[in-house]
Amino acid sequence: MLPAPSAPGAGHALVDEFMLELVATGRASRHTLESYGLDLKQYLTFLESAGWGVLEASGGLVGQYLRHLHGQGYAGSSLARKLSSLRSFYKYLVREGRIGQDPTRDMEPVKRRHALPRFLEVAEVESLLASVDVTTPLGARDSALLESIYGAGLRVSEAVGLDLGSVDYSIGCVQVRGKGGKERFVPLGSVALEKLGHYVTWARPQLAAKVVKAGSRQRAALFLNARGGRLSSRSVGRILGRYLGGQPVREATPHTLRHSFATHLVANGADLRSVQEMLGHASVATTQIYTHVTPQRLKAVYDRSHPRSGRDKE
Repeated sequence: MLPAPSAPGAGHALVDEFMLELVATGRASRHTLESYGLDLKQYLTFLESAGWGVLEASGGLVGQYLRHLHGQGYAGSSLARKLSSLRSFYKYLVREGRIGQDPTRDMEPVKRRHALPRFLEVAEVESLLASVDVTTPLGARDSALLESIYGAGLRVSEAVGLDLGSVDYSIGCVQVRGKGGKERFVPLGSVALEKLGHYVTWARPQLAAKVVKAGSRQRAALFLNARGGRLSSRSVGRILGRYLGGQPVREATPHTLRHSFATHLVANGADLRSVQEMLGHASVATTQIYTHVTPQRLKAVYDRSHPRSGRDKE
């Protein structure tokens, strides 16, 4: 049975307190804070529309909320994240003595569907990268940026976090700070290094000149925006979107380039441990998904290796 409804709107102050506590303790990244804020605001909107209060919520009410989101088409991964946000929020309320029992405590985890990653064919990537006009400062930046994301399989946050000193042109590697602050070195191909060299020596100085005063972190940034500051993650999506507009492939994100990087390596025989290292995955189990997106390669291995594949062996 659902609890008796209480006055709506009282939960906003509690959410504000929770968010301030996360900021004060430094336990959450800026991305996590943004996600929690959006998830909890959405949850409060649901409660207020039905006249319920945060402190009176039960497991049944939270389950009703998740079913509501499922009915709106949210994927399992999104529902799992939203439930995680609610768990963290309610644990805080219990810890602070605002509520006696966590309504999410006994809820079953949301089942995630492990969808195959979306990736581009090699010809599609080449067409996309060739469409960038490198004769302008911003175009040279875009070319170097997209070549680096695809060339090293970078996350967007990793790409915009690069500094001028992150690229070692002598050995052809880039030093990346990944999740949890873990650093790794990833090789960069000659094309990406050439585009980066052109951008750094010709285009970047023109963009940097637009900043009258900047902090040391801004001055060190590799990829700059049109105002000379560090490029943001959201800007990368908009940049890619501009070039996708003239391509036959419309459904792609910057992360699609990372998936394409891994898929093309595995398809051409790279071992999973090496790909895991380059992607910065904590477990090779995460990397194994890329073996499922190259059935042609698996079939070729089978035909070449199995004694009863039906293919003549030399």
